[in-house]
Amino acid sequence: MTTTALRRQVEIVSPTRQRVMGIVFLVFGFAIWLIFARQTGADQVTTFALTPGGSEVVLPDWRVPSAAALYALAMVSVVLGGVQLARGFGRWTNLVLGLVAGIFIFGFLVWAAADKSLNLGGLMNTTLVKAVPLTLGAMSGVLCERAGVVNIAIEGMMLSGAMMGALVGSVTGSLWLGLLAAVAAGALLALVHAVLSITYMTDQIVSGTVINIFATGMTSYISSKFLQVYQNLNNPGIFQPWPVPGLSRIPLIGPILFNHNLFVYATFFFLILLHVALFYTRWGLRLRSVGEHPKAADTLGINVFRTRYMAVILGGMMAGFGGGYFTLGSVGRFDEVMTAGRGFISLAAMIFGNWTPFGSFGAGLLFGFADSMASKLAILQVKIPSEFMLMAPYIATMIVLAGVVGRAQMPAADGLPYEKE
Repeated sequence: MTTTALRRQVEIVSPTRQRVMGIVFLVFGFAIWLIFARQTGADQVTTFALTPGGSEVVLPDWRVPSAAALYALAMVSVVLGGVQLARGFGRWTNLVLGLVAGIFIFGFLVWAAADKSLNLGGLMNTTLVKAVPLTLGAMSGVLCERAGVVNIAIEGMMLSGAMMGALVGSVTGSLWLGLLAAVAAGALLALVHAVLSITYMTDQIVSGTVINIFATGMTSYISSKFLQVYQNLNNPGIFQPWPVPGLSRIPLIGPILFNHNLFVYATFFFLILLHVALFYTRWGLRLRSVGEHPKAADTLGINVFRTRYMAVILGGMMAGFGGGYFTLGSVGRFDEVMTAGRGFISLAAMIFGNWTPFGSFGAGLLFGFADSMASKLAILQVKIPSEFMLMAPYIATMIVLAGVVGRAQMPAADGLPYEKE
């Protein structure tokens, strides 16, 4: 048995972690009862609309007795906590934690929309759309950091990709050429980052920060001097949604998953492709080896520098593609600093997702849900500042880093320059 496998086994059966998880489950249940259930009247009813906006498939509303549902959710969470304290769920602990977290979130929605109506289908659809750029940015980080290069320049690469996509798309009248320019812009900045951090061994954080500052200044200058003055240079249009025949008419799920534009479908494709490539191919094994133990990889004949260059440039292309989403897949124009820090949020999603594509996607959905729900709180007139919802994913990320839900395993050589002996 390898050391890693043994460590994971110890974590699974750790009595301390079993008790901590049990207490967490109990806290969730107690919170649902104290904060939500006790504040809800017995006669209140929560109405969930299940039809996303614009969908042709209409489902009847789902009406839930608010107080009864909240007491039931609290009871389930407490029971799961008791079982966890008594005997534990073993390797299923994290799955049960996700279930309890989902119960808490659903309880929050039931309480927030008591005697009101909340479009649950629309909320799920918006969550997915908002998660797309975060997931693309996180996959950019996964590619780079799995090869041992920290890339905090994702924000600058996305911003540059967004501007170049709008500019080239407007000049050429072709969305596809605009998208190609966005990808190329990300690749070019990634090449600069690779040269500085791999060849010249510059501090990778400093290199990424320089690129972010450069991208912010350059795109803001071009936007104020040209794009905002000559509107014909800032009107590329957007990729229109394409409903998947048959699948888009599946009730609830169809409009949420199969009625989107190129960027959403491409995100699903890249998720599967990157996961398979990283963990089931020789290429992925080599890439991960230079991020874990570059000296051993070099001894076995793997070109560490070339592999890292390739990973960083591919990551830059992914970030540029994600930047293209903002202009070519969302609003159809470029505005200064329109990425609004989503490149940095992508890094948090990557860490929360434990440096894996699907984990990053799950984290992106969490951040996307928080962002979507923050805008719904004002509509529902909930007396909770929207900033608290925006804080939640970051708190969850810190909990992950603290090891409460399983130790995050960053690549061993992440951020360490390699010097060939």
